[in-house]
Amino acid sequence: MSGRRTVYEIYWEILVFCRTPRSFTAIINRCDLNSKTGQEYLRFLVSRGYLTAAESGDRATYQSTPRAAEYVALFSSLYQKLFDSGPEFRL
Repeated sequence: MSGRRTVYEIYWEILVFCRTPRSFTAIINRCDLNSKTGQEYLRFLVSRGYLTAAESGDRATYQSTPRAAEYVALFSSLYQKLFDSGPEFRL
């Protein structure tokens, strides 16, 4: 599969990457997002309870919540059934 990622793939990437606390800059760089769309994705995931935001010194960090594990597992399972391979980060 190639082409543009779906919003669901981007959510999956963010949630997997944020299993440990990550800064906004690290998230948008790793997930290849621009600042504006990155903020929208993070705001949505926080509002749904899939990410938590915490102040760490002078910057915020984001971390996946236990609730995010269900989304990650369901998305991974569906992706596996559709494409015969698990979703992976691009290197």
